[in-house]
Amino acid sequence: MCALPLPMNKPSVLVTGGAKRIGAQIVRRFAEAGWHVVIHYGTSEEEAQALADELPSAEIIQRDLANSGSAVQMIDELAERLPDWRVLVNCASVFERDSYDKVDPTIFEHAMHVNALAPVRMAEAFLEHAKSSAGRRVIQLTDQKLANPNPDFFSYTMSKHAVAAAMRMLAIAHRGSDDRVYALAPGAILPSHDQDEAETEVSHRMNLLERKTDITEVADAALFLAEGTLASGETLYIDSGQHVLSQDRDVMFLARDRSATDQAGG
Repeated sequence: MCALPLPMNKPSVLVTGGAKRIGAQIVRRFAEAGWHVVIHYGTSEEEAQALADELPSAEIIQRDLANSGSAVQMIDELAERLPDWRVLVNCASVFERDSYDKVDPTIFEHAMHVNALAPVRMAEAFLEHAKSSAGRRVIQLTDQKLANPNPDFFSYTMSKHAVAAAMRMLAIAHRGSDDRVYALAPGAILPSHDQDEAETEVSHRMNLLERKTDITEVADAALFLAEGTLASGETLYIDSGQHVLSQDRDVMFLARDRSATDQAGG
């Protein structure tokens, strides 16, 4: 861990998986708003440090979230020294492919540990130990697949449903306090797996508004949840309306099927 002097005049936020992709954009958005940002990473130390070096008040910390005990230890260590730790953003996630007809036990166990068990244990420890002058917020990244599920990436989707249910239960458990627990559910935002640019362009417009949802929209939503007054337990979908559709496959495969059909028809 690379730690700075205590940020006495800034609220702090921890973003897990903050070195790359959506997590990095969330880190930048909080930093722009004047927060001290703790960037968690698993294996992306160079990216995490480069990002921290760009920001006015940031530090990095490493943990393997497949080990939930180590993840809780990270929360306890930060809670001891951050004077105004207001927000935990659980963004880190694994997105490995398996399917309903061949659930891979190794993929399932990894997904449940990283995407569900570790975030829940971190949220519990944060709400028990973090010190804040303005109430604490847990923001859990989930997926629009909560409302629009399909059988692709089966273990991943199961893990996101599990952690979403846990966040609702934690919100109920902390009802009546100044603390709030939220889920933030993006749709298709960045290329995944082996998608090329053309496939991404098509698949990311498979939503109600037929538009690409920009990564900055997710980051803005995270800051809104951190600083706003939305009721605890709510899920905020940032997906241009994808979650109100009924898609029987992941949009990555829907785009490929459409392309194959178009080519056959041509």
